[in-house]
Amino acid sequence: MASPHFLGFCKRQNLNDKLLRKLKTLLNSVNGVLDDAEEKQIIKPSVEKWLNELKDAVYEADDLLDEIGYEALRSEAESESESAAQTNPRKVWNLLASYNPFQKGSEEKLKDVIERLQDLVSQLDALGLREHDAREASGRIPTTSLVQECDVYGRDADKEAIVDRLISDDPRSGDLEVVLIVGMGGIGKTTLAQLVYNDERIKDRFGYQAWVCVSEEYDVFRVTKDVIEEVTRQACDIRTFNQLQLELKRILKGQRFLLVLDDVWIDEDGKWDMLQMPFKSGAKGSKVIVTTRNQNVASVMGTRSIYHLNQLDNDDCWLLFSRHAFGDADEFADHPHLEVVGREVVRKCKGIPLAAKTLGGLLHSERDVYKWEKVLNSNLWDLSSNKILPALKLSYYYLPSHLKRCFAYCALFPEDYEFRKDELVLLWMAKGFLIQPGGHSNFEEIGEQYLHDLISRSLFQQSIIDKSCFTMHDLIHDLAKFLYDSVSSLYNLQTLILNDCRKLTLLPDSFGNLINLHYLNNGETKLKEMPSQMGKLSNLRKLTDFVLGKGSGSTIKELGQLHYLHESLTIWNLQFVNDVRDASLANLKGKKYLKLLKFVWNSNTDDSVHERVVLEQLQPTTNLESLSIIGYGGTRFADWLGHFSFSTMASIELRGCKHCSSLPPLGQLGSLKNLSIVAFDAVLAVGPEFYGSSPMGKKSFGSLKTLLFEKMENWQEWNSAGRIGSGAFPVLEQLYIKDCPNLSKAMPSKLPCLETLVIEGCQQLNMATIPSDRATYCMHLVDDHRDVWLNRFATIRPQHLQVVRFFCHHPPRQSLELVNGLSTALEEIEICRSNSLTHFPLHAFPKLKMLSLRYCDSLESLLELTDSTINSDASSLDSLEVSNCPNLVSFPKGGLLAPNLTQLLLQSCLKLKSLPEKMHSLIPSLLLLRLTDCPELESFPEGGLPSKLQSLEIYDCSKLIAWRRNWKLQSLPALLHLYIGSDIAMESFPHDEAMLPPTLTSLEISDLQNLKSLDTRCFRHLTSLERLKIKNCPELEFIPNEKLPSSLRLLSIIMCPLLRLRCQQEKGELWPMISHIRDIFVY
Repeated sequence: MASPHFLGFCKRQNLNDKLLRKLKTLLNSVNGVLDDAEEKQIIKPSVEKWLNELKDAVYEADDLLDEIGYEALRSEAESESESAAQTNPRKVWNLLASYNPFQKGSEEKLKDVIERLQDLVSQLDALGLREHDAREASGRIPTTSLVQECDVYGRDADKEAIVDRLISDDPRSGDLEVVLIVGMGGIGKTTLAQLVYNDERIKDRFGYQAWVCVSEEYDVFRVTKDVIEEVTRQACDIRTFNQLQLELKRILKGQRFLLVLDDVWIDEDGKWDMLQMPFKSGAKGSKVIVTTRNQNVASVMGTRSIYHLNQLDNDDCWLLFSRHAFGDADEFADHPHLEVVGREVVRKCKGIPLAAKTLGGLLHSERDVYKWEKVLNSNLWDLSSNKILPALKLSYYYLPSHLKRCFAYCALFPEDYEFRKDELVLLWMAKGFLIQPGGHSNFEEIGEQYLHDLISRSLFQQSIIDKSCFTMHDLIHDLAKFLYDSVSSLYNLQTLILNDCRKLTLLPDSFGNLINLHYLNNGETKLKEMPSQMGKLSNLRKLTDFVLGKGSGSTIKELGQLHYLHESLTIWNLQFVNDVRDASLANLKGKKYLKLLKFVWNSNTDDSVHERVVLEQLQPTTNLESLSIIGYGGTRFADWLGHFSFSTMASIELRGCKHCSSLPPLGQLGSLKNLSIVAFDAVLAVGPEFYGSSPMGKKSFGSLKTLLFEKMENWQEWNSAGRIGSGAFPVLEQLYIKDCPNLSKAMPSKLPCLETLVIEGCQQLNMATIPSDRATYCMHLVDDHRDVWLNRFATIRPQHLQVVRFFCHHPPRQSLELVNGLSTALEEIEICRSNSLTHFPLHAFPKLKMLSLRYCDSLESLLELTDSTINSDASSLDSLEVSNCPNLVSFPKGGLLAPNLTQLLLQSCLKLKSLPEKMHSLIPSLLLLRLTDCPELESFPEGGLPSKLQSLEIYDCSKLIAWRRNWKLQSLPALLHLYIGSDIAMESFPHDEAMLPPTLTSLEISDLQNLKSLDTRCFRHLTSLERLKIKNCPELEFIPNEKLPSSLRLLSIIMCPLLRLRCQQEKGELWPMISHIRDIFVY
């Protein structure tokens, strides 16, 4: 209402200014009492009725104001047509008459709204409504420590977990430990605290017990006084806070006590610091239980002991519901028709105990199935006597008003929708929900804080699948859906996210009317063209994609009016630019906030001169940091590309420019760090034109770190000789040359900083041209057309050598040692697909840290067996992988001396019969042992496996698995992860109670085709187990007939059809054994 275009429009329309001011005053009056009204409607039907009437009236006013706002915006948007209006005023007047609500009866309509609001405001005193802070006391009945245990179901495991924390001493917690129970409203936090408080073990443990209901009215004086009266069982008449604290300190001194603070909303460090000062006089082992909806309380109280209370499972929820509906679940036997409906009602409760209890009470002793179905099929929130609404609304009522709007808005999304933080913040911003305090904070920061506040109040929860996303519990979503109702005009839209709408092909013709639009993400769509008049969206700050078409949509010149575009922009279908003047009018040169720009041609125009002129006119801002040109059809590039004035250009991609016969002078770009040149069919040679003419004292490509040439089918020569090429690429670290089949002369001779060299599919490349002055880089050579001879790299001395199609002379040790010191420098070797390598002289590489031998069909040993004098010392080796070497028979006799080896991976070594000898002493640092498809491997070596082993994975090793009774894994004190898979003989796992060590945190079994059961006894002592995964065990039907370890956090059962049926949440007989696990995946 205060915007200039709004007020200006009202003035032009002669709208009564006094009426607008009166409307604003009335809206302010009712807005002040909304929080009070929302609370009191719970117990006052008259307030609920008043609130509903108010919403109707406010929405009517909102409609009216939106129409005014829209007309003001539309009037501004059509200001460009003013000259046309002067020549044809009748046309414009008719247009206004068709849209403007203020032509006839406008003031009467506004007066009706004001009169309706005045009537509602006049009722405020009679209804007892007043303006107050949302945190003021609500008059709720305080909780007590008494609990009716027969009315509690499904909380045994939760109770035991809390009791365990209370009766055990955490050395990190100091003298006083705070245990936080966190959960949404109605979940049963108070009930759980009551159960714990009344447990006999707790009464025996603590000398003093006290229960205080804090609630949202957090008064340190009152709470302190309540604690004194709870402990002494006497009234306290002390009137000063100082004396109260001194008295409480005296009472608690030397005593071990338990204090329950129920329903805490505290969010200020100072208040907690004051309250807890007397508590420190208590004896070590004293505990405080705090129940709260707000996880921020944990940081305020400085506690790490947080217990998140989850929903009940359906079976327990059913027992609770049936107790309140009938008094006993067995009575449903006489009313089977009600049980069917009742279970569906329970499903609607979604694990919330308060919901089950309330609905059960609502249907108490009601035998008419029609009424039960009415409850089932109705909107849960519309039930007049339903107490679920007040219970769950508490989490909403005590939100600040700015969070209420954001929370309710999320109801527009489907249930179980996973919100991404940045997406949600943008949508809140588009709706105008983000309030800048003092006008200084960044909108994104404000939105992130709003989301954090909602998460801390348990209204959002972190997604199990993607930790960067957030979800709403179904019942919370229903609550938001019930509260959300909004009338808005699309013409006020600020943010529009269409990303990944892959079936979207067109935007409406009126799209240009969205003149308030600031953010448009239309990436990953199928748009054929942008709608006309895109230039009217002059407020756009972010536009991801601009799609040109050959129809009547916007031409590229419309970009000229979008002066404030930030970040990145991709322009598609540049082949449709028919008039080169349009490219100039796009004024990309003036868009100083753009950082990333991509030009895309999807087909050629067969007019290379026209395409070059278009590119010339598309010269971007010199502030650009990244540029991509894809599919360009010109024979040479525009003069601006490579000009030294682009001083911030850090990344360039040129791809699919098939008619360009030469490269632009990119060596002149002093900040260029990454360069990719792909699919240039017409380039035959790269020479001086590529380096350009750098200023005196500057070297070409002085900042370039990564360079890629790929799919240059006709490229033959890279000429870097002469003054210009001398000293180029002084800091180049990574060089990739791929699929350049005709390249024979390549590469500058000196690349002093080169670390990685990858050459693939360059059949004609002369290896002698590889730079030789750098001794510390990784070399990756892939050439399926010829063998690679190692002695050609005698002067290179890389640290990491990766070769595909390896060839060496016989004997191999002499061949490798002939490479002039190559063996003394290498730290990593990967050899793949060598048919001639029979033995690998491991001893010849004293600095070798990583060795990978793959698909070497002739490999028999890691030593030349004819040389008995060779010592198998591999002191530097950290990782050893041998895979798909079917003729490998053995490791060096006497063992492999590798004191620093941490990973040993053996796969598809079909003839391998034994592991290295004396592993426990010669390979003491081994952390990971992975054995896959080694069918002849029979046992572990004498002395067992190294004691530091943390992860053991055995798959498809039938003889070794059959020998599992002798594995002696219990002697491995550090073993955390065990994976066993692919065996047809195993029917039960494990074989005895002592097989698995108690240190295991992760256990995985898969592809055990005849496995029928898991042994109960073996799981009792796995007190550290957190993850259990079972996959593709089709005969598995039984798991331990007692609850799995309480430490378990994840259970995954995949492709186990018999077990899946028994573990179904609704009716599976094994569900009670697994229901306490936080994350369960069964499919």
